[in-house]
Amino acid sequence: MTAIEPAHWRLIIDGNLQGARNMARDVAFLEAVADGKAHSTVRLYGWDPPCLSIGRHQGIEAADLEFCRAEGIDVVRRPTGGRALLHHLELTYAVIAPLNESPMPRGLQEAYRVICSALVRAVRALGVDAELTGGEVNLQLPSPKTTIPCFEAPAGGEVVVRGRKLVGSAMRAHAGAILQHGAILLDWDGRLQAGAMGLEDDASLRPQVTTLRDELGRELPRAVLEEALVEAFGSQLGVEFKTEQPSDAERAREQELFDSFKPALLTGFRDEDGEG
Repeated sequence: MTAIEPAHWRLIIDGNLQGARNMARDVAFLEAVADGKAHSTVRLYGWDPPCLSIGRHQGIEAADLEFCRAEGIDVVRRPTGGRALLHHLELTYAVIAPLNESPMPRGLQEAYRVICSALVRAVRALGVDAELTGGEVNLQLPSPKTTIPCFEAPAGGEVVVRGRKLVGSAMRAHAGAILQHGAILLDWDGRLQAGAMGLEDDASLRPQVTTLRDELGRELPRAVLEEALVEAFGSQLGVEFKTEQPSDAERAREQELFDSFKPALLTGFRDEDGEG
């Protein structure tokens, strides 16, 4: 029998970008993949400066704007659902792919678990005993008045270590394709995490989360995690990656979208969201 060749996916490894730039780029990729103008994509990136992202349906009251201004923290609205999350001391992943087209299943919950299973594979390869939580993935949109932080408690299908959350993820479906992106915690700054969301301290957050520094007892270079993720996604999904850059059309669309992710200009799509 002739062996089936692995599918070709695009790999984009970005450095640290401004929050609105990161969100605009993710959506530009989602639109391009949904329109059949780009291959399925895994993108890895960081944030500079630190950035509090609020879910697409959350009110701005989830952010302490005075604290964020004083600390130089950006505030953006994500294109995905879910709850407030400070992006700092992390590596963010994004997966953009059509649903019901191998290797992605048809259903949103199933796709969410497939992607999170690859994340588990990656951190296990680094020596961390991670697993997925049981139960259904939460695909219900949170109330606009929800101010509970993303990392306060894990939902179904999430990446945890001994019950403590290591990765916070959110999903969006658009025109038959999905964008799932999430934060993999490298380390933790409790003062900034709490202050950005108007909390006195991180006492309600810290017991619920763990980081790769916590688990490994040392700092993990981001490049090492990136390599583990690429290997894990390739193995889990049965795909091969080709490192590329955004197309000219994607860059142009990214620029068009850039301002829409700033909280003063709240826009968005009415698609299905899942959050963690």
